[in-house]
Amino acid sequence: MRIRIRIGQGPRIQRKEGKNRHLAMGAAALLTPASVMAAILGVWRICADIGLTGPFAIPTGLFSHWQVWLAIAALLQLLSMALGRYALKRRTPY
Repeated sequence: MRIRIRIGQGPRIQRKEGKNRHLAMGAAALLTPASVMAAILGVWRICADIGLTGPFAIPTGLFSHWQVWLAIAALLQLLSMALGRYALKRRTPY
């Protein structure tokens, strides 16, 4: 007895520009709150150094410095803006 399995053709691979724009918009939307959280950690560390708040959650290591947290916040926000621009960029007809 022979069993023949027929597999249909799936969708063709598209070679057009900007096919992942919906993913870029979703990532941009998630990176903005992450940037705000990193900025809050940086401000918390500054306030802990001044003595306005309690001790910072990370006492030693690379992530115990406020400069690192503010740099991470800036980089995340720049990446979010770049992804947002990519997602909203219009295709130019040929």
